[in-house]
Amino acid sequence: MSFDLFLLILLLIAGFYMAWNIGANDVSNAMGTSVGSGALTLKKAVIIAGILEFCGAFFLGSHVSQTVQNGLVDPSVFAQDPTILLYGMLSALIATALWLQTASYFGWPVSTTHAIVGAILGFGIIVGGVHAVEWGEVAQIASSWVISPVLSGIIAFALFTVVQKVILFAYYPVEASKKAIPLFTALLFLTFFLNFLTRGIGGLSVHITPGVTVLLSCGIAFFAFVGSKMYVRSARFSKEATSTSPNLVQHVYSLNKALKHLQRVKLGVKGDRREEVASILRDLRGVTEQVRDDSGYYVKSNDFQIVEKMFASLQILSAMYIAFAHGANDVANAIGPVAASLEILRSGTLHSASVVPSWLLALGGVGIVIGLATWGWRVMETIGRKITELTPTRGFCAEFGAATTILLASRLGLPISTTHCIVGAVLGVGIARGISALNLQTVREIVLSWVITIPSSATVCILLFYLMKAIL
Repeated sequence: MSFDLFLLILLLIAGFYMAWNIGANDVSNAMGTSVGSGALTLKKAVIIAGILEFCGAFFLGSHVSQTVQNGLVDPSVFAQDPTILLYGMLSALIATALWLQTASYFGWPVSTTHAIVGAILGFGIIVGGVHAVEWGEVAQIASSWVISPVLSGIIAFALFTVVQKVILFAYYPVEASKKAIPLFTALLFLTFFLNFLTRGIGGLSVHITPGVTVLLSCGIAFFAFVGSKMYVRSARFSKEATSTSPNLVQHVYSLNKALKHLQRVKLGVKGDRREEVASILRDLRGVTEQVRDDSGYYVKSNDFQIVEKMFASLQILSAMYIAFAHGANDVANAIGPVAASLEILRSGTLHSASVVPSWLLALGGVGIVIGLATWGWRVMETIGRKITELTPTRGFCAEFGAATTILLASRLGLPISTTHCIVGAVLGVGIARGISALNLQTVREIVLSWVITIPSSATVCILLFYLMKAIL
């Protein structure tokens, strides 16, 4: 066996191993909301994620791959000896995969993007010095790690606030759901296809003009709206929605707003008037608690169970959305360094940009799917159950916020952290319910795992790089 063939096999194994660990850790973060809310069983989540992750990786994965393979470390620094860059990329892949497997074993939802970027920067600084790093690109990526959870959280918060006011606090929640769900479905399809078609179908080298993209997206969204409207009006839901009484939870919501207004009035008055307002406040609090008890505010009513069942179907669509978005963004973490290294092996020289072949995108997609199917269950519980209690309505809002942020970043070529997006979106939904709905201990542990990831992967990468240079 020739030395080049040995390196080729080693690179492909390392890339596949990396993709496997992405499936085991990052994809479980992406699908944890669906499993945690009860919308999907673990088996169904694996099947859905497997298909959509592969499609996202194959059709859109090449765009982010360009950033990871040569956007972090200036390749010209290694022009005298291109094999140094090859060894560095190989070390980065193995180091990141080892760290991810360790994290997955303990159930830590770490960021794959953090790990691979940290590893590449580690060997880049050691070999080429500080000037070898493209700090402008790094700063842009680092800012995305802050922006992405905030943006995901804002979208999820806003969407769940709308769901609360329009559906959960409506007088007739089931009827409100029948009106709102088709609109949410159309919005989901419109957002997805605008993002998908605008960037072009990378794996097949097919590109569509902006005008056709908008028309196709709107057309698909319209048919999705009509299909969803027929679905929610189906006999199955009509028979279940037998309740004709108003939703008394709406009364509690209105009373809470009245309490807040009276509290503001109390702060603005003095003397006898203040005491009169305080007396009204005490009486209103008593009435509010009584209505809470009578309305079953703390217990899920039949109407709410029907609403959640209707949203479970919508959350399956949002789970497909986020799986596709994740595959498009995170396959780059596995195949970006492989693509750069293969180009060095093929030509023996450095290139400013190398084409990512379709078969390599497919290899990454297959690795992600197998990793999810074999070890994905280890991390799902943290995202799905430990941050905040999730239901299909909450899970849909979290997934839509995260997936939209991920796809936007994919279009811009930013290798953002899916973990950040998911956690930010789940936090956004939790905050919409009140800070008390969050498990702050779990949030602290997740943030700590993010902090540890970069130095850990960088250190392991540097050690592997020197070991590889000594042996090869």
